Amino acid sequence: MKDFFAADAAQRQGQEIQSCFAVLSKQVRDKKDGGAYLALVLGDRSGHIDARIWENCEAHARKFEKDDVVLLRGTVETFNGKQQLRVLEIARARPDAFDLGDLLRATNRDIPAMWAELRATVSTFTDPDLKRLVFAFLDDPDIAQRYQAAPAAKMMHHAWIGGLLEHVVDLCKFCDLAAGHFPLIHRDLLLTGAILHDIGKIYELGWKTSFEYTLEGQLIGHISIGTRLLHGKLQTLPGFPDRLRILVEHIILSHHGSYEFGSPKLPMIPEAVLLHYLDDAEAKMLAMEEACAPQSVGAAAPEFVDRVRALDRSLVNTRQYLANVSGA
Repeated sequence: MKDFFAADAAQRQGQEIQSCFAVLSKQVRDKKDGGAYLALVLGDRSGHIDARIWENCEAHARKFEKDDVVLLRGTVETFNGKQQLRVLEIARARPDAFDLGDLLRATNRDIPAMWAELRATVSTFTDPDLKRLVFAFLDDPDIAQRYQAAPAAKMMHHAWIGGLLEHVVDLCKFCDLAAGHFPLIHRDLLLTGAILHDIGKIYELGWKTSFEYTLEGQLIGHISIGTRLLHGKLQTLPGFPDRLRILVEHIILSHHGSYEFGSPKLPMIPEAVLLHYLDDAEAKMLAMEEACAPQSVGAAAPEFVDRVRALDRSLVNTRQYLANVSGA
């Protein structure tokens, strides 16, 4: 059983630890005074931590590769105000030496229940063509298995097992509310976009021992993968209207909202514009919720967060700020 996690480092300063980690990054670097050292980024379900191997760099480097799980012994140190590990011993871990659940963060929500909720949403569609299109994806055994397991991102938001499904289920709720508010919106088309906009991530990302981009993900990306999957499913749906195909494909292509953020097209229909903003808002609110959560068991929630990566800015936790003011 793993008893030291990356998030525990601040509480274990100066102590010797032994634990298993996934190797997220591995680089041989030059020392300023000559020689080389091994710079690692190690991960588990709590986050990641930098590690350094200062002695016998080349010998240690041959023992494991990136994406391996390693068992190490080391000490917790501080460098430039940040905790890191000085590794004393390291080796590739035996499969029976670690629990994958300790290495990969997972949703704390019920995956089968979320999947059932998603399918129930599609059952409410009144457009028969969009309903059969979405069910063609959800009824595909390989897609269904991947969709329920995939993270929504490597690091930015919903970066955990079941994260993609969690993101989409919540996004569908927001889309349903918004569709009832704006008469211009085609509800079923908007929800189809919500369910399929990130479908390419089931092949863009891998989650064997850590969250990483696959080769296909690096070279092609989830937007292009998603349009390929759409075309493949449409070939199994004779008579599907081309007018709907164009709209669904446009939503997938434009959901990042701008060329700067990777969309090959700007949103040009009401459903694509609305989905972009709801998708972005759901992801950013989740990032703020994570940043404002207590950083360890028993700790108070932070009032001030120095930097939220998804927003590239600092953040004041309004609830904690007001609680501190009223309790002063």
